[in-house]
Amino acid sequence: MPDESSLGPNGLIKRQEFVRLIIQSLFSLGYNKSASLLESESGITCKSSQLKLLESHIHNFNWDECVKTVMEEINEQQTRNRILFLIYRHRIFEFLRDDDFESALKVLQKRVSRLGVGVETEKVHNLACGIITTAELDDGGSGLQGDLLVELKRLLPTPITLPERRLEHLVELAVTAQWDSCIYHNSNEAAISLYEDHCCSRDQIPNETVQILNNHENEVWFVQFSNNGHYLASSSSDCTAIIWKVPEEGILSLKHILRSHQNPVSFVSWSPDDKMLLTCGNEEVLKLWDVETGICMHTFGDLIPVVSSCAWFPDSKRLVCASSDPKKCIYMWDLQGNELEAWRGVRMPKVTDLALTPDGEHLISVCFEKNIRIFNFRTKTERIIKEEHVITSLSVSRDREFFIINLNSQEIHMHDIAGNWKTPLKYMGHKQGKYVIRSCFGGANNMFIASGSEDSQIYIWNRRNCEPVEILSGHLNNVNCVSWNPKRPHMLASASDDQTIRIWGPSRRKNL
Repeated sequence: MPDESSLGPNGLIKRQEFVRLIIQSLFSLGYNKSASLLESESGITCKSSQLKLLESHIHNFNWDECVKTVMEEINEQQTRNRILFLIYRHRIFEFLRDDDFESALKVLQKRVSRLGVGVETEKVHNLACGIITTAELDDGGSGLQGDLLVELKRLLPTPITLPERRLEHLVELAVTAQWDSCIYHNSNEAAISLYEDHCCSRDQIPNETVQILNNHENEVWFVQFSNNGHYLASSSSDCTAIIWKVPEEGILSLKHILRSHQNPVSFVSWSPDDKMLLTCGNEEVLKLWDVETGICMHTFGDLIPVVSSCAWFPDSKRLVCASSDPKKCIYMWDLQGNELEAWRGVRMPKVTDLALTPDGEHLISVCFEKNIRIFNFRTKTERIIKEEHVITSLSVSRDREFFIINLNSQEIHMHDIAGNWKTPLKYMGHKQGKYVIRSCFGGANNMFIASGSEDSQIYIWNRRNCEPVEILSGHLNNVNCVSWNPKRPHMLASASDDQTIRIWGPSRRKNL
């Protein structure tokens, strides 16, 4: 026979708690009559008997009874002392308002000074200074007119009081848990229906080729969407880079072919404002392009011909690049090519790739000797992470919390930038000796990782799952790079040695 005091298919919900939360929710939504009627019909009240008793004592200025109730009902010493401090402080306020300084001082000496644990010394000191100077006390902005009951409710434990909007919080947790358990969830929508359980299908992530771009005349080595998602840039061993326009209907068109390089172009980087593009290659200098006109605005570092990667600071006025020459290393320039800072010398490691976090606080670089260096510009500190295998590429998430690296061991490792994880999360690539190649974050809230591979396929993982949720086929040779449109979570681009760029989308949405 089911227990009438519990609810739910498994009897995990206590009826009294559930009804009480409904009453609280009705009050918070402004349905006061309905809330009062439910209290009357159920015999369950939103306010506990202890809270009602405290309110009665405070309204009637029965401070001794108020203290007695707290001593009887609150067992945890630290919380009890904090609540008593509020009561004694309010009592002192009243004495000071009535110019009864002697009584205020007695409460401070005989009551407040004996509280001990849980009460900050600074607060007691401020209270004492207020009595001495007879000035208005500044403690959290409460002053003499502070609402004692409001402050008490923030400290009183459950079930004496309920956290504000508790039912809404629980429902949001349930929704979030459904999102977290759905490996295909790929939506930026703030809310979903509560009428049914949430479950996405594989059609929520890119799984079908919707367009093939074949304007390059040789292997395509790199692709990257602009920050606003309106453009795509690609680079190739044909010594060109191309800027593609991404219109609303989602069918890409050629905007500019950038032809100034004399050697293969292996890397591009969009300025944060998307008005400029950097291009470079392992045997090429770094060039700055105007996106609107397609004109080369500047060539950086004529004496530094071996540039492997580059990145922008958030102000779109400074940039940093890495040289694979061990005597050159890392340089910071302004847009006119003036050197602002440099890390060089024989003691510097050979840098193979680098990235800046979107806030410009951290510079992350990977080195030939299997090290990752995370430099904090604000604190001027550096953290080094050692890997067991050679690192081939690096990518940072847009939320500034994580970065991923590709290794020649067929693995992708995800690290947290703050260093809270002791070990990285590991994602496996092809298990038949084929390497995964340059990966990226993407999808709604950057919850997916996509990677190219030497087996001509693209692998997609949910960040919480180390098994691929999708493997995309279509390219005829190595997939060198992938890029997820930051504003369109259902659009993915890939670059291949088969001289093509493929645009991927959900099979049920031909037009992205």
